[in-house]
Amino acid sequence: MGTAKFIQDEAEFDSLLANESLVVVDCTASWCGPCKLVGPLMDQLAGDYSDRVKVFKLDLDSNKPVAKRFGIRSIPAVMFFKGGELIETLIGVKPYEEFSSALERLL
Repeated sequence: MGTAKFIQDEAEFDSLLANESLVVVDCTASWCGPCKLVGPLMDQLAGDYSDRVKVFKLDLDSNKPVAKRFGIRSIPAVMFFKGGELIETLIGVKPYEEFSSALERLL
């Protein structure tokens, strides 16, 4: 089973977008109940697609500029990037299949 690692800051975030072809970012916060439901799904996604995509978590409390930049007003929000460009954002708790099929569309 994989584990989605936390992005520390906006510089690391920008570096990942510049250097990785496919990136999934779970925008979360420690106080967010629904985020706790999505977290394990992101870990599963990281494991299932470890050879093809990088999955990360981003604590929005410590990364407010990123939230503002992408217009994230509600969490959990999972952003899908291809070639550094935001392709899709899924807001709220969803079944695993919805996250994996969004990813499949990018592969």
